[in-house]
This record gives sequence, C-alpha cells and structure tokens, in this order.
Amino acid sequence: MSHKSSKEIRRVNISSSLESEDISLETTIPTDDVSSSEEREGTVKITKQLIERKELLHNLQLLKIELSQKNLMIDNLKVEYLTKIEELEEKLNDAIHQKQLLSLRLDSQLALQQEDARKHQALMKQEMETILLRQKQLEEMNHQLRERAGDIRRSLRDLELTDECYEKLKSLPEDQLSIPEYVSIRFYEVVHSLRKELSDLQMKKESLTEELNGYKSQMKCLTESYEDERRNRSELEVRCQRLTLELADTKQMIQQGDYRQENYDKVKCERDVFEHELSELRRKYEILEVSHKAQAKERNDLSKELATIQQSLNLLQKDKDYLNRQNMELSVRCAHEEDRLERLQMQLEDAKKAREEMYEKYVASRDHYKTEYEKRLHDELEQIRLKTNQEIEQLRSTSKEMYERENRNLREARDNAVAEKERANIAEKDALRKYDQLLEQ
Repeated sequence: MSHKSSKEIRRVNISSSLESEDISLETTIPTDDVSSSEEREGTVKITKQLIERKELLHNLQLLKIELSQKNLMIDNLKVEYLTKIEELEEKLNDAIHQKQLLSLRLDSQLALQQEDARKHQALMKQEMETILLRQKQLEEMNHQLRERAGDIRRSLRDLELTDECYEKLKSLPEDQLSIPEYVSIRFYEVVHSLRKELSDLQMKKESLTEELNGYKSQMKCLTESYEDERRNRSELEVRCQRLTLELADTKQMIQQGDYRQENYDKVKCERDVFEHELSELRRKYEILEVSHKAQAKERNDLSKELATIQQSLNLLQKDKDYLNRQNMELSVRCAHEEDRLERLQMQLEDAKKAREEMYEKYVASRDHYKTEYEKRLHDELEQIRLKTNQEIEQLRSTSKEMYERENRNLREARDNAVAEKERANIAEKDALRKYDQLLEQ
C-alpha cells in the first residue's frame, strides 16, 4: 500500500511539474511572428533537455523523501519494539515478584494453619479431659442416686398411717423426719382431708335425697289439692251458668205479667241468696286463684332447687370420680417413674458406650482428615508450582516468539529499505548518466 501511494504521489507531482513547466515555457516562448524556423528548433531542443533534467531532479528528490520516510518508519518501529520489550520485561518481573509473594504467603498460611491445628488439638485434649472428669463425677452421682432411689422405692411401698402414728410423727419436727415418714404424713393429710370431704358429701347427698323425697311428697299433695279445687271450680262455674239461665228466665217472666208483684218477696229472697252465694263463690275463687299461684310458684321454686341439688349431686359424684382417678394416676405415675429410672440407667450405659465409640470415631476421623488435609495441601502446592512454571514458560515462549517476529519484521523492513536504497541509487545513476548524455548533447 505504501509503494502504491508513493507511486501515485510521484505521478501527481510529475504531472504537476510538467504542467508548471509547460506554463513557464509558454510564457518564455517568444511569440514573435518574425522569428525563423531555426530558432524555433533550437528552443524546442533546449526546452526538452530542461524538462528531462527537471524530471530527473524531481524523481531524485522524491526518492530521497521516500528514503527518509522509510528511515523514520524503521526508527519508529525500533522504538515501539523496544518499548514493548521493556513492558514485557516489566510484566515478567511483576510475575516473578507475585510468585515470590504467593510463595511467602503460602508459607505463612501453612505456618498459621499448623499453629491453629496444634492449638485446636490442645483444646480438644483439654475438653476430653474435662469430659472424662465430668463423666466420672456423673457416674458417682448416678451410683449415689441409684442407691437413694432404691432406698426411697423400698421405703415408699407402705404409706398408710394410723391416727396414732400420724399424731406421733406430726409432733416431731421436720428435720428429724425421714423421707418415707415425711411422705407418709403428707399422703395421710391429703387422703384424710379427701376422706372427710367424701364423708361430708355423702351426708349432704343423703340429706338432700331426703329433702328431695319430702319435696316430692309435698308436690304430690299439692297437685292432688289443686285437682280437687279445679274440679270444685268447674262445678261452681256450671252452677253459675245455670243460675244465670234461671235469672234470664225469671226476667222474661217478669216482662210477661205481674209476676213481680205477686212473687216480689220470694224473688228478692232468692236474689239475696244468690248474690250471697255468688260473693262467696267469688271470694273462694280468688282464694283458690291466689293459692294456685302460690303453689305454682312454690312448685317452680322446688323444681329449681331440685335441679340445683341434682347438679350439686352430679358435681359431687364427679369430684369423687376425679379423686379416685387422681389416686390411680398417682399410683400409675409412681410406677412410671420407677420404669423411667430404670430406662435412664440403661440409657446412661448406652451413652457411655456411644461416647467411647464416638471418641474412637473422632480419633480415626481426625487422623483421616489430617492425612487428607496434608495430601490436599501437597496437591495444591504442586498445582500452584506447575501453574507458575507453565505461566513462566508461556511468557518465555511468547516473549521469544515476539522477539523473533519483531526481528524478522525488522530484517524484512531493513532488506526492503536496502533494496529501495539500491533501486534509488540505480535510478540516481541512470539519471546522472542521462544527464551527462544530455550535457554532452
């Protein structure tokens, strides 16, 4: 591309120089009509020689310019390659420095990890010693607790006390009492209070049942009296209706004739008797109505009291069932606690065995992990070393290839420049030879 551009520039320059020479020649050529043909031929020859000479000088200047440009390009390429070489050397030095830093850091990390491993191992030993001491203490405490539990279990079998024994034990202070005596006292107090409550509740139940029977008999009598009074009332109502009918008949008879004058005294007496009976019946009816309302109210009160008594009786029955169930639960709980104590002893034995197995597994796993860690560390170090060596080799190979490529390019550029120089010299010699020939001509 550079050769083509230079040739095109040269052609343009030659054409421009020729145009300028033509213009100058046109200005210098005399336009006299009186000149002769010989003078014209001499001037034509002189102008041709001048044109060829100027062309040769112009080509020589162009070749010198191209040669200086090529020298400048060669110098620039040398400077660029030198800067690239310096940069690659700096990168190589940085890589070597980073490798040294990584190796130092790796050594420091290895030392720290080894120190941490030693500290961790010392802490594990201390923890194992404390665990062993704690285990011994727990075994001793477990043995003591088992003995105490056996004594307590044997002593808690017979907790029933008589009143005399309770009074004797109650008179003693609590510090002098043993655990079975203290438990039997508490058990006696709870059971005795419950028995008292149970007896009181039974007495209440009997009294309430008696009251209920009395209320039932009273209610039965009241219902019988109420039925009698209701029947009497119905009879009185029938009689009242009959009298009202008779009164209506008498009124009709009075309207028909002089019945009032003839039977005035008789009707008056009958009326007075009827009015007296009516007032008596009304008074009895009001008394019966009041007594009926009172009996109904009393019956409602008795039914309410009966419901409350029945409810309290049900509650007492439930309390009795609850106390019996609680007593059974306490006995079952005592048996469960004994079974639980035995299970805990078995679990303690299993825990001892499991602890020993876990300690053995821990020792084995620690050794296994230690070997794996050392192996992995060695592999990582080997990988890092191989990687650094590969990177160094790659840098060397790339730098070598780059140097060779740059040297090859420089040699090619130098050969091209030398060839261009030789061509320029040959062209210059040709131009000088032509110039000499022209001078001789």
